[in-house]
Amino acid sequence: MDVVFLGSGAFGVPTLERLAHDHTITGIVTQPDRKAGRGGKLAATPIGQWAAEHLPDVPMIKPEKINTNEARDTIRSWNADAWVIIAYGQYLGSKLIADRFAINLHASLLPRWRGASPINSAIVAGDSVTGNSVITIAKEMDAGAVLAQSTRTIEPDMTAAMLHDKLSHDGPDLIAQVLNDQLNERVQYLTQDPSKVTIASKMSKSDGVVDFNMPARLANARINGLNPWPSIKVGFREESIKINQSKPAGLQSEQPPGTIIDANQGLIACGDGQTIQLLQVQPANKRAMDWKAFANGRAVKEGEQLIGSQLPIKSP
Repeated sequence: MDVVFLGSGAFGVPTLERLAHDHTITGIVTQPDRKAGRGGKLAATPIGQWAAEHLPDVPMIKPEKINTNEARDTIRSWNADAWVIIAYGQYLGSKLIADRFAINLHASLLPRWRGASPINSAIVAGDSVTGNSVITIAKEMDAGAVLAQSTRTIEPDMTAAMLHDKLSHDGPDLIAQVLNDQLNERVQYLTQDPSKVTIASKMSKSDGVVDFNMPARLANARINGLNPWPSIKVGFREESIKINQSKPAGLQSEQPPGTIIDANQGLIACGDGQTIQLLQVQPANKRAMDWKAFANGRAVKEGEQLIGSQLPIKSP
């Protein structure tokens, strides 16, 4: 098939690579280059970088606003049987996608977790299973008809970064399935159930807190679900440290929440009498390290406290 690809984030790179191998890419749309890094130099999106290196002869545009007449006319002039949209970052107007077979890959099992942070939200909520959905484009965000889905188990120690990468590599097969169905005129359109919709709101820096008064299951899910960003910070002695990864320990404790009950293994008491095990931490301005290296370097002792946020955090 002839395919137009619209995307910006790294999540879409594996699918673009697969599409370029199996089909003909007639055009690529990505977000404009932005300043990045300490030097503030302009940097292309992950899609823009990959396409410039691997598809230098394919037309690529980077419009500030995709729904202008100029951008719309350019994109629609590219001959294509299908448009594939993945983590593009702008709303696609009805005039732009009119009479086009346009499909979007979204990283959740819709209608659960519509919105900007489906991967984070699935982990933070303690979901045991998530996946990808291929949907049509609708006026309401992520509300299109579901054409296909794939599932993936969320392991107890899986961070959002890990799940992002796994789901991104599940995407190519799912998109390939839908394009094949379109070729053979057997695409099925499943309307989403409005009563089952949940919203994955955009994460902010202020979300990077954990309250050890929470049940261990949700404290663990919050730590993993917010790595790499906005990341969880807690106080220890006179410093602030990030907790990058944890897992349920399966042990009970009567110690106050936040208490280190095993300094060697990094076991922390939580509000329901259960514990979590810290796997990786990162002191301020230092590299990430496993808990044991951190504990040995600071002679951590049982009974010391990790100070999380005492603000009430509602369980999802």
